[in-house]
Parts: sequence; C-alpha cells; structure tokens
Amino acid sequence: MFFKKLKKYKVLLASGSKRRHELLKGLEINFEIVSQNVDETYPKHLKKQEITNYLVKKKSSYLKKSLKKNELLITADTIVWFNNFPLKKPKNREEAFKMIQSLSNNSHEVISSVCISTNKTQKIINESTKVYFNKLSDDDILYYSSKSDVLDRAGSYGIQDYIGHLGISKIKGSYNNVLGFPTSLFCKTITQMKL
Repeated sequence: MFFKKLKKYKVLLASGSKRRHELLKGLEINFEIVSQNVDETYPKHLKKQEITNYLVKKKSSYLKKSLKKNELLITADTIVWFNNFPLKKPKNREEAFKMIQSLSNNSHEVISSVCISTNKTQKIINESTKVYFNKLSDDDILYYSSKSDVLDRAGSYGIQDYIGHLGISKIKGSYNNVLGFPTSLFCKTITQMKL
C-alpha cells in the first residue's frame, strides 16, 4: 500500500514549485523541501521526455550521494512540447505573451518526469498530457501575461489560472501532470517499487 511504503522514509522534495508542494500535500505526504541549484541545460538533441528525464536525473545526482538509509528524494521537471520544440519558463513577459499566443487555437503536450531516489535505488517515470486551447484574443493574453506569475510556468501558463479557465477546451490525460506532478503514476510507481 502507498502509505505503508512511504511511512518508513523521510521524504525530501527538491522543488520550489508551489503546485508540486500542494499536490504532495494532497497525497498526505509529509515532506521536507530541500534546495538545489542545478544548471537546467541539456543536450540539444534530446526530445520530449528525454529532456525531462535527463533533467530530473541531473537534479537528483547532486543530492542522491548524500542520502541516508531512511531518506527518499523526489525531483521533478515539466516542459511544454509544441511544434517539435520545448517551451520552458519564459525569460520575460514579452516572451510569455508570444508563447501563449502561439499556443492559442492549437494543441500541445505537457510532459513531466519524476525521479524517485533512495541511497540504493532510483526510478524515473514520465507522463504526457495533451492540452487543447481555444482561440485567445491578444487582449486576454496581454491581461494574463501582465497580471499572473507567468515567469514561473513552463509554457507561460497555469491550467488552474485565468487563461486556463478561459482558453483550455479539453485535455487528454492527467490534469495533475499539467500542474507539474503526475500524482497517480507516482503513487502506482511507489506501490510497485521494492523500497
């Protein structure tokens, strides 16, 4: 059972994402946030989940070597994949506006990877969710990109925000994955892992 598996571990989450914090709290997991400053560059030939898998492993490699026997480390990464290109977090509001404008009246994938590590084992999982946007007006995009915390969001938007409520017509896959953490897949994986 999921709870029994995690009960014997001190869970460490290496993520500053408020959405990931909320999702783990929703799973009733007691966890400690650990900081890590990792350069999030990756080889340019990587595509889709190869990128997020690479980044979660890179993030965990800095902390895994110091894990104690009773500690379980979680690292995560999310990208928006659009037109065969990854959209990470925007550098500024102008870039955020352009990103959302390109997603308008289109579909894209949100890909999240999670790396689960102990001092003896490591498992990387990933999930992809297809997101469909209605046509958005430039005024709505400008309003959202100037008011919201778009600089902290892959693809410049949050599904739970104004632009998500206004513009997303449907999704295929996990809603929580779009928030940045595939909770159902994570629980299934923990249950199946030999911890």
